[in-house]
Amino acid sequence: MKDAFGAPQSLLLLGGTSAIGLATARRLIARRTRTVWLAGRPSPELAAAAGSLRALGAEVHVVPFDALDTDVHAERLGRVFAEGDVDLVLLAFGVPGDQARDESDPAGAVRVAQTNYTGAVSAALVCAGALQAQGHGSLVVLSSVAGERGRRADFIYGSSKAGLDVFAQGLGDALHGTGVHVMVVRPGAVRPAGRPEGRTEGPPAGRPEPVSPLSTTPEAVAGAIELGLRRRSETVWVPAPLRLVASALRHVPRPLHRRLPV
Repeated sequence: MKDAFGAPQSLLLLGGTSAIGLATARRLIARRTRTVWLAGRPSPELAAAAGSLRALGAEVHVVPFDALDTDVHAERLGRVFAEGDVDLVLLAFGVPGDQARDESDPAGAVRVAQTNYTGAVSAALVCAGALQAQGHGSLVVLSSVAGERGRRADFIYGSSKAGLDVFAQGLGDALHGTGVHVMVVRPGAVRPAGRPEGRTEGPPAGRPEPVSPLSTTPEAVAGAIELGLRRRSETVWVPAPLRLVASALRHVPRPLHRRLPV
């Protein structure tokens, strides 16, 4: 259950090496989160992430999890909820893909779609059912501004995020009134310090890191997530002015939109 300060006492991070996910975990641990489950493919990076959170005083458990292995999602994630209530599930896994390569390699495009959409749908439904059974909790889904409108530069990745975004909105409506809160987070391009394989943040491979007033950082997204949880928001844009920009771009005629440097 959430403590007197309104902070979740327990966190399940799906995507245990996500820069945004780990930045969020650090903020929440500073505010009273005491138990963290990091779900991801076993790796030195995942072990290091667990160690860094333990050093902050949290009890950290590592859960083997692969977005593509949907047949075992219910069993693997069910073990977490069997240990006790989970206040917050943060779905932060995904792959950016390589747009130029994936256009000529359908298998690569399918991997992006299956990881970012199919795997996320599976994991989100498993967790949503468990949260509903316990009668409380929040599910935060990391979407992207790339899902707002198809762009030549990243339409494979963007389409996977668009599908996830619509799914999460509908799931939030389905769970309304059950005690479960669903929040969709739409960051702009994220400027990470580094991006190991499997992380969502940052531009697709081969594209330069973004430098723009509308780009953001993992720490800024984490702060917006924390604020959104306190406000029980349903949709969070990071940075906030991105909502107005996306709304305007949505109505730009297609011939003009395809020529814009976005």
